[in-house]
Amino acid sequence: MKKREPTDPEDPVYGASSSSTSPHVGDHECITKKPKGNDYEVFLSFRGEDTRKGFTDHLYIGLVNAGIHVFKDENELYGGEEIGPELLCSIKQCKISIPIISENYASSRWCLCELAQMLKCKRRRGQMVLPIFYKVEPSQLRHLIGSLGDAIDAHKENLDVKVVKEWEEALEEVSSLKGWESDKVNRGHEGELVKIVVRKVMSELKIQLTIPEQLVGIDDCVQQVMSLIDAKFYDTRIIGIYGFGGIGKTTLAKVLYNKLSGHFEYLSFVANIRETSRHKGIECLQKHLIYDILRYPHDVSNVDDGIGVIKSRFTSKKVLILLDDIDDKNQLNALAGDGSWFQAGSIVIVTTRNKSILDETGVGYTYQLNELSLNQSLVLFSRHAFRKDFPQSDYRILSRDVVSTAGGHPLALEVIGSFLCGKSKKVWKDTSKKLKKVPDKKVLETLSISYEALDHQVQQIFLDIACFFIGSSKQSPTYMWDACDFFPENGIEVLCLMSLIKIDKDGKLLMHNQMRDFGREIVRLENQKEPQGRSRLWIYEEAIKVLDNNKGTGKIEALRLDKFGCRRSYAGELFKELTHLRFLHEHCESCWRFPELASSIKMASMGGLSFEFHSANFHLKKLVVLDLSGSEISRRTGEDGVHSR
Repeated sequence: MKKREPTDPEDPVYGASSSSTSPHVGDHECITKKPKGNDYEVFLSFRGEDTRKGFTDHLYIGLVNAGIHVFKDENELYGGEEIGPELLCSIKQCKISIPIISENYASSRWCLCELAQMLKCKRRRGQMVLPIFYKVEPSQLRHLIGSLGDAIDAHKENLDVKVVKEWEEALEEVSSLKGWESDKVNRGHEGELVKIVVRKVMSELKIQLTIPEQLVGIDDCVQQVMSLIDAKFYDTRIIGIYGFGGIGKTTLAKVLYNKLSGHFEYLSFVANIRETSRHKGIECLQKHLIYDILRYPHDVSNVDDGIGVIKSRFTSKKVLILLDDIDDKNQLNALAGDGSWFQAGSIVIVTTRNKSILDETGVGYTYQLNELSLNQSLVLFSRHAFRKDFPQSDYRILSRDVVSTAGGHPLALEVIGSFLCGKSKKVWKDTSKKLKKVPDKKVLETLSISYEALDHQVQQIFLDIACFFIGSSKQSPTYMWDACDFFPENGIEVLCLMSLIKIDKDGKLLMHNQMRDFGREIVRLENQKEPQGRSRLWIYEEAIKVLDNNKGTGKIEALRLDKFGCRRSYAGELFKELTHLRFLHEHCESCWRFPELASSIKMASMGGLSFEFHSANFHLKKLVVLDLSGSEISRRTGEDGVHSR
């Protein structure tokens, strides 16, 4: 996260950063990384009798309404705990500390301990300290005059001289940090000061979108798209980036989003619009956008209702919005309209495979992302095949042969490069021959070379992820795969090494949209005409048609029943022919009779249940994972070996 000093000329900040003699506050051991299971971002230090019910309360509410997790001792401390160590540990876990230094701040030993700890974290951990001098001047801290000096003198009578000396140094140091003097902001109007502080905190906490490390040829593309943007942000612009799947549209858009985010207070990244719209409806996307911009949830009953909220509530907000993977003009019309819904200077970035959508909706600024050049392709391929920017000398000709067949397609280059890493020359030559037979360098056929090299068990894991588990934690399906003897630890490692999937920092399974489509196409080709002849059904309309027509077969291994706004009941006999069903995902509001479900099920994700659940009715002996998150039932499970959450 970048640390930026305030640059707004309207922000009356005090002084320049400097350091002086540093206080030494004893370390307190934090038992856990997160206090009470929470991840705090901002710590507020204040003297209760001065500001608790006034300025501090207004600032706290402003930060919370902005979606920021704030530690405020009266809300976060629990009875019976020692206030000192708890507070000091919480300071360590925050990214930003805000001491609100008021007239009686120094009379509190805890406030002074907090201040010393903040400054220690600033030096050792790079924590940002943003002081607010509330109705006091920084010179009063520096020279210890007035009530602040009197408070320090009082401490000297009761405490160790060394401790008080540390506090004096802390007050002097904080007086030299950039912050705000309350009486100098808009002639003392505190509402404006709250807005300025919230805006500053938000700019520092903005999370950069994750982008791949191995980027090639991106700088020129970024420069070309930036030329389409009004450098002074006077005009609202919708910019469409188009190109075929896997070419790098989302990556380019994320780089632009990160580059521009510092200029905007209101931001939203709406990902996987094509997929989300299909399963959850455009209303779900509108809710996501509204929450990001307004920073609180808003109920949306239908698309027109969502449009009304966006049009009426966004007009005063300069926004940066990234709409990723749009495949229907109705999606763009429902989320951004023609751009007039937002304050002037807003930017909406749209990615799509279909340029006609941009034309039909009147997007005025478009950019076509093309394939990589041969030299760029060689660099990207080499980074995955050799872990450096160029091939080994004895693989130079083979590398150029392979790269020339990939058509400058980044995803294909990454996957094939990862597949060939460490392989013999014979494998390289065989792969090159296979690639040359791919008609028109089609990406799906190129990817199939890596897929076909996988063991059967790893292929099953890959297909499960493509159809059901993108964005899910790897933990739950791992239990199922283990029960199926797919050896998931090895399988997931192989898929990662071959760049077929990725795992983010939170342990969630990720897959490129093109790779997802490739995996689903493999399943569709199992039986092109009859869905019941396929191993996996993830499209609601196909799945429910098979069930309602009693066409279930033993071929079906995994089933997803998930449709936005759907309400229905399921009779257990609909599943009696699904003798090899091992995974069931059901998130409609529904009613079930458990005893008649397929006994082969190993993992059930049932977020739509709306009745009181009793484990006595639940006889799935092979079940290893039961996911009830999102359901309106109380769990009474006691089954040995069942992982429930």
